[in-house]
Amino acid sequence: MKLVSYSVSSSPAVRGGILLGDIVLDLGHGFADQETKAGRPAGFADIGARYGHGVLGFVEHQDIARPAADAIVREHQAGRLPVAAVHKLADVKLSAPIPRPPSMRDGYAFRQHVETARKNRGLEMIPEFDLFPVFYFTNHQAVIGPGDLHVQRLHLEKLDFELEAAIVVGKTCRNLRAEDADDAIFGFTIMNDFSARVLQMEEMKLSLGPAKGKDFATGLGPYLVTRDELHAQAIGSPKGEHHDLEMRAFVNGKHVSTGNVKDMTFTFAQILERASYGVTLYPGDVIGSGTCGTGCFLELNGSKITDNQWLRPGDTVALEIDGLGRLENRVVLDEG
Repeated sequence: MKLVSYSVSSSPAVRGGILLGDIVLDLGHGFADQETKAGRPAGFADIGARYGHGVLGFVEHQDIARPAADAIVREHQAGRLPVAAVHKLADVKLSAPIPRPPSMRDGYAFRQHVETARKNRGLEMIPEFDLFPVFYFTNHQAVIGPGDLHVQRLHLEKLDFELEAAIVVGKTCRNLRAEDADDAIFGFTIMNDFSARVLQMEEMKLSLGPAKGKDFATGLGPYLVTRDELHAQAIGSPKGEHHDLEMRAFVNGKHVSTGNVKDMTFTFAQILERASYGVTLYPGDVIGSGTCGTGCFLELNGSKITDNQWLRPGDTVALEIDGLGRLENRVVLDEG
C-alpha cells in the first residue's frame, strides 16, 4: 500500500490518503465510512481516537488502520466509497508522507560513498566504518515533501543533494536484534538529505556532527510504501533484508547518479539494532540509509564526473527509487 499526505486547494489542512494509481482515497472520510457502516460513532474525534490522524496516526494504529484501509480500497473498487473520499492525484498537493516525524536519524551505510569521498580528500578508508553502523540525528521539524526547497544565501555555498532511501519505524521497540529487526519496519520512502557543504565542513572541524549544514531541510516522499509491497525485491540475510531497488538522481533533467539499495554495506536491520540499543524507538521515527555511491555532488565533483557543480536557485533535483516513486524539488532563494 502507498500512503500519502496531501492537501487540496480549498483547505491548507494536510490529510492522509491511500494512493491508487492516479487516485487518492482520503483516509479520514474512508475511516468514517467504515465506522458508519459498522454502527459506530464517526465524528472527527471518534476517528482520531480509533485511527489517529494522518499517515503518522495510521502507522501508530496500524493493527486497526491497515485492515480498515484495505476495506476502503475494496469499497472504492466496488464504487461504494463516498465522493468526498476520492480525489484525482492531479488535483491535490503532496506533502512529505510523514510531515513531522517523532525523530529522524540518518545513516552512513554505503561503503562506496564513504570510501570515495575520503579518497577525494586524500584520506584512507577509516577502518572503524566496519565496526558498527553509525548515524546522526537531523532536524525532524524541517521535513519537506515534493515542491520548493527554500534556502538562505549561506546554504547556496556548495548546496548539495543526497540520494538515499529511508525507513519508517512501525512499532515501539528497544534493544532489537538485527536478525528480527525487519519486523519493526513499517515502510520505505525516498530521502534527500540536502547539505550546505561549506557550513557542514566548517562546523565539523569542531568534532561534532553536521548541524547548520543539514538542519534546514530534508526531503521525504512522494509517498510511504508499506514493507509488504516490496516483498518481491527483498533479499534475505542473517543480518536482515537487502532490497533490490535501483536508485537514480537527476538535476535539471540530466541523469547524474545511479545506485541500488541492495548495495548498503549495513542493512536497515543492523541500523535498527544499533539505534535501538538502550533506546526506545517509536512508530513514525524515520531512519535514512545514507548516500549511495555517486549519490551527491560532493562525491561526483571530487571524482571529476562533474565539474564543481552545485545546486543553484531555479535548479530542479529529482530522486527516483524503484517502487518508491520520484521525489522532485526546486531550489528557491528566500531573500532576507
